Amino acid sequence: MKQLPYQARTATGDTFDISFPLHSDTGDPIKVEQLITLILKAIDDEIAITGPTSNGDILQAIAMTLAIRSGMIYAPLESSVVLTHDLVEMALEAFGRARVHRAQSGRA
Repeated sequence: MKQLPYQARTATGDTFDISFPLHSDTGDPIKVEQLITLILKAIDDEIAITGPTSNGDILQAIAMTLAIRSGMIYAPLESSVVLTHDLVEMALEAFGRARVHRAQSGRA
């Protein structure tokens, strides 16, 4: 299975090196990487404007957006739901295997 290496960085400086498995029908891995970056940046930009937002609220909004996007696919909803579940499960498992680099904090 092809992999998409991705590095995510938090506002506090932590980094996550992730190797995401790509679905066999992935059309363009570069666009997948670009969309990940765009979505994460949009969330960070919005929080910078509106202020602190709970992680639960962010995850809920992403889940609802994913549900809407799944329903927009021109296919039976049951097929889209199965695909969405599979993709989320694969992504979460990949994140569970990520290498985490914590930013140094404190005063010397």
